[in-house]
Amino acid sequence: MKRIIFAVLALLPGLALAAGSGFPLDKAEYDLSDKASLQRGATTFMNYCAGCHSTQYQRYNRVAADIGIPEELMKENLIFTGAKIGDLMKSAMSEKDAARWFGAPPPDLTLVARVRGADWVYTYLRSFYVDETRPFGVNNAVFPSVGMPHVLEPLQGTPRAEFATHKVDGVDVQQVASIKSDGNGEMNNEEYDQTVLDLVNFLVYSAEPVQQERERMGFWVLGFIAIFFIFTVLLKKEFWRDVH
Repeated sequence: MKRIIFAVLALLPGLALAAGSGFPLDKAEYDLSDKASLQRGATTFMNYCAGCHSTQYQRYNRVAADIGIPEELMKENLIFTGAKIGDLMKSAMSEKDAARWFGAPPPDLTLVARVRGADWVYTYLRSFYVDETRPFGVNNAVFPSVGMPHVLEPLQGTPRAEFATHKVDGVDVQQVASIKSDGNGEMNNEEYDQTVLDLVNFLVYSAEPVQQERERMGFWVLGFIAIFFIFTVLLKKEFWRDVH
């Protein structure tokens, strides 16, 4: 529990910075019932994100069972660290190396969609742009000065920003107005947006694997309460009938 709380607190400073960026968030129309989307999202996460980021409060076999991937396929195609199928999903990168390379260890992403919100994650992954002043040559409109490379650039292509000038407290400030890819990636814009949405879908599932089960159970509980309320009212009338 302490480790979960620490992971959440580690994400809060970034959330505060994002809230102050002023960049509008796009709606992430994810669907947790879409197993194909979850499988594609898991594939993208393991190939592009898991080298640096863990989802260390999940286990490979639980994920495989939940999203419909046979364990053998999971072991052969989505486990790259030599971990066993029942192990927690931890990155192979050590925190010491990560701190030396990136300035700080990349955060665990198990709860990122719950802490920041699906819309934030979806917009963030689509808001990198070229900025030669940054250590990795990119910046982000949602999370300015983020210390992360654009790992999905081979898919999206080179993203370039267009700026607009706004007055903030009487001072001219340049802000990102739009971002467009050069078109030299493996995917077109629609395909890239769908890939990011699949990844967000997987991260939303990761943050609460029992969400759909909880919601289904909630309807049954509400139904039971409604029926129980009817019997309670009838019983009350029966007990108080002679009093009136």
